[in-house]
Order: sequence, then structure tokens, then C-alpha cells
Amino acid sequence: MSSNSFATEKQFAVAAVRRACSLTASVFSRLVTAETVTKNDKSPVTVADYAAQALIAHMLANAFPDDKIVGEEDASDLRLESSVPLLDRIVQLTNDAVTADLIEGDLASWGIGSGKQQTAHQLLDAIDRGNFEGGPTGRMWTIDPIDGTKGFLRGGQYAVCLALIVDGEAQVGVLGCPNLPQKVSDPDGPKGCIFAAVRGHGAEQLSMHGMDPTRLAMPHLAKDQLNLLESVEAAHADHSFNDQVSSILGITRPSTRMDSQAKYACLARGDGGIYLRIPSQKGYKEKIWDHASGSLLVQEAGGAISNCRGEALSFGLGRTLGENYGVMASGRAVHPSVLAAIQTVRPEFSKL
Repeated sequence: MSSNSFATEKQFAVAAVRRACSLTASVFSRLVTAETVTKNDKSPVTVADYAAQALIAHMLANAFPDDKIVGEEDASDLRLESSVPLLDRIVQLTNDAVTADLIEGDLASWGIGSGKQQTAHQLLDAIDRGNFEGGPTGRMWTIDPIDGTKGFLRGGQYAVCLALIVDGEAQVGVLGCPNLPQKVSDPDGPKGCIFAAVRGHGAEQLSMHGMDPTRLAMPHLAKDQLNLLESVEAAHADHSFNDQVSSILGITRPSTRMDSQAKYACLARGDGGIYLRIPSQKGYKEKIWDHASGSLLVQEAGGAISNCRGEALSFGLGRTLGENYGVMASGRAVHPSVLAAIQTVRPEFSKL
């Protein structure tokens, strides 16, 4: 392998996600229902969502001031007078995370550590740095501050996601999964993992402190070991379609349902065999922040990912992946047979 030209970006992304995970875990431990608001699409957003994006965007502004950001959240609702109590809470939580002690891997030049408090105005502007529309050229980071907000709210799976995209291709991807078991073989054991990947340099699982890296390599699974990783919410997955695909492939193990890109992390370390996300709502377009980190993680762990026509995902089309032909990831050996099963159930996914 060549030298890692994105080593600094990886170090930053791991540190930013680690700090954001600490923030979100702290919020959950003292969550108040009144701190939950509703976006226009009716999905729940917590104070932790805004605070995590503010934290990461603030750190990015210091570490890579010329880079653009495509973030899930914007601060328009927080600028309303009615949101002052919520904003005050976000500012407090974000500054708690910003000013937390530096640990190994942190750099004070990223705007963190003692004395680095931010004003409400500065944090609102940080959130709104995520309003970049994306595109095919240049460097941009994409942030999903809490992927799987419903999972977060019920104490289930969620992920803090950060990826660097260069000229439309993910180059660095980091996922923080505070509630994911550290070992596949010990589901009731210690929880909390960070996953990191750099294109051409592999993927690894780390502790929540960003230490103790373990190289990830997707195992070759026999047919009787395969199962599907799919979303909990019916709005995010067509479960009946998935059942038909499983039947064609002869899969008998029950599907694993969980929220967020934690599914990609499970796939990358061999806990499940196929990630399948089929559009269940007409006109819905997948957002780049929902797939950038996880897709790179799977690829660098030795897997394959495409839409259901077998085409590579493109992160250079704007804030979405464009026309929605679903997303499927698996081991490379089974990828063609899974695509064939998908196209048998839904022939319109076949390329003409």
C-alpha cells in the first residue's frame, strides 16, 4: 500500500466522532422529552443532534477551514425566539464537549480544550456551515450527527457519522456506535465501538477512546450463515421485499433489524451477510450522509456495495445519491447472486 495521504484527516475524524459520541451519550443519560423537536419530515430530532453537528462543524472549521460541509441539520429553527431555551441547552452541551480535556489523538488547534468556549452565535453559524449543496469536485465532509434518531431515543442502535469526500468519492469514513457490542461473540458484553476506514488502507474497529485498533476483514460466509441486515422502520425498508429475496437465496436465518449505519459496521466485521435497503416511498432519495462512511467501511473490509442495478454509489451528485435504486452491500463472492435475486423480485432494477 502507498503511504496514507489522509492520515491527518483520519486522526481528526476519529477524534471528532469520539468527542461527539461522548456528547450524545451524556445527553441520553439525562434526556428530557421537552428537548425533542420535530423536523418538517416528522422524524425526531434531539438536542444532541444539533449539539453534535455544532461540535464537529466547529472542529472542522479549525482543522480544515477551506473544506465544505454537507450536514443533516441546519439552524433555522434554533434561531427562532421560541427556541431560546432549547438553544441555551445546546450551547451548554456543546461547550461541555468543546472544552473537555484533550486526550491522546486530540490537537488544541482543532478548537477544543480548556478555554475554547463558543457563543450561541458561533455555534449556530457552525451548524449552518453544513448547508453546502455538494457536487462532483473538491473536498467536502458530510456529517450525520445522530444517524438513527429513533434508535437513540429508545436506547438502541445509532451512529455518529463523519466522512471526507473528494471529487465525489469517499476517502475517509468514521462511524461511532456507542451502543454496539464490542464483540460479535458477546452481545451482552461491553458496548461502544468506533469504526474507521481510509480508501486503499483498510478498515478497523477501535475502542470508544479511539485506541486498540483491530483490522476488519469480512469473512466468507456459507449460505446457511447469511442473513439480512435491515432497518427497523418500515419507512426505511421494504421488509416484505427483503423476505422474498431471502427466499430466493435460500436464507433461513432471521433478519437482524437495527437503526443507523451500525448495520454497515456489523456487516464489515462479519455479523450478518447482506445489507439491503430498498426504497419503500416513491420519490425518496437517499442522503449522502446516510451512506458515505458505512459504504467505505464495507469496501475497505473487503466487501462490495452498489445500488440494486449493480452501479457504484455516487457521492458527487449533491446532497443525495440521485435516482433511488436502493442500496445493497455484501461480501464480494455473493454480491452477484444477491443482485440477481433482487432483480428477479423487482425486474425494473435490471439495466436495460
